[in-house]
Amino acid sequence: MERTRITANRGRGRQLIERYGGGGFKIAGVRHTGSVLVLPDQTLGWAVTAADGIDAAALAPVLERQPPPRILIVGCGRTFLPRPGALAVALRDAGIGLEWMDTGAACRTFDLLLMEDREVAAALIAVE
Repeated sequence: MERTRITANRGRGRQLIERYGGGGFKIAGVRHTGSVLVLPDQTLGWAVTAADGIDAAALAPVLERQPPPRILIVGCGRTFLPRPGALAVALRDAGIGLEWMDTGAACRTFDLLLMEDREVAAALIAVE
C-alpha cells in the first residue's frame, strides 16, 4: 500500500520524499522502485532490502560524501528493528550521527530536517 506524504512547495529543488510504499518512493517528483539513498541534492538506488544488510560498505556513498551529512536517517523497513552497534561506531568516527527508525518515520523525519536546512541524508529500505 502506498502512503502519501504531503510536503510544502517551499521544498522545490530538494529531494523531499512525497510518497513511500508499494515497493518504492516518490522523491522530488520522481518514482524510485526499491530501496534508496537520499541526499539533499540526489537520490540513488540502493541494493539493500533488509536491515541486516546495512553496514558501512552499503553506506559508502554517504560516508564518502564531502562534506559528509551531519545526520543519517536510516529507515530499516516496515517495523523497527535493533540497529547494528558497529554501524553507529563507524558513522560516529566519520562525524555522522545515526538516527535509526522504521521507514515511514524515517521519511517524515528526513523531510522535516531537510526543510530546516539541516545537513541530512537518508538510507531507506522500501516497504510494500
